[in-house]
Amino acid sequence: MIEAAITGPVGRITLNRPEAHNALDQTAMRGLTALLADWAARDDLRALVLTGRGRSFCAGAALGEVGAADWSDNPLTRLCDALEAFPVPTLAGLNGGAYGGGVELALACDFRVGVAGMRAFAPPARLGIHYEPAGIRRAIDRLGSQTTRRIFLLAETFDAEALLAAGFLDHLVAPDALDAKVAELTGRLAALAPLAVRGMKRTILELGQNRLDSEAARQRIAACFASADHAEGLAAQREHREPRFTGR
Repeated sequence: MIEAAITGPVGRITLNRPEAHNALDQTAMRGLTALLADWAARDDLRALVLTGRGRSFCAGAALGEVGAADWSDNPLTRLCDALEAFPVPTLAGLNGGAYGGGVELALACDFRVGVAGMRAFAPPARLGIHYEPAGIRRAIDRLGSQTTRRIFLLAETFDAEALLAAGFLDHLVAPDALDAKVAELTGRLAALAPLAVRGMKRTILELGQNRLDSEAARQRIAACFASADHAEGLAAQREHREPRFTGR
């Protein structure tokens, strides 16, 4: 159910199990986590897109496994952790609804583009399930504690406009405009200085989790000032042209 391809500086992962609303079984979760680990080691990527096929983006964990499988080492949490920590910016192209763990999967991305008519909800309280703290923390970080209460305590369903108002979506477009908007954003990311973007993404993540390594952050800052990309950015500004960054 996982389609993966790299085109130039952009990696794209597509969930392809539309008949099951792209629900993930544990094998798929572990496969996706391994793929992210492999791609994280590459230095040629500047953006990553996660999207789905069909009417839904992702329905989270496959319901047949929710009660039967061992969740003591939660593969969905590991997958979302890997996505959140991925070294380049990540973008969720939400082709349809996000449900349960699909909500967390979207929140683990840096940016989210949704389509008109989509919905999102998390049903653990309807099923007698306590959602994983890591996923609740992700929702608080992105949306604030009150919206997180609405998601998990009220099990509220959010329509597309409510998702945009809550900050869950960065952009809301017509379904046939999704690919173009995703391409616009990944193109913008690919044109920026990779060392600076990678470094600031890591700093934002560490600050959000209250675990900033100040010395490592200072080293990232110094490396950017000393980089060829910084020199290129200054030259492009002087010469009134677009910069051509190489990640060096």
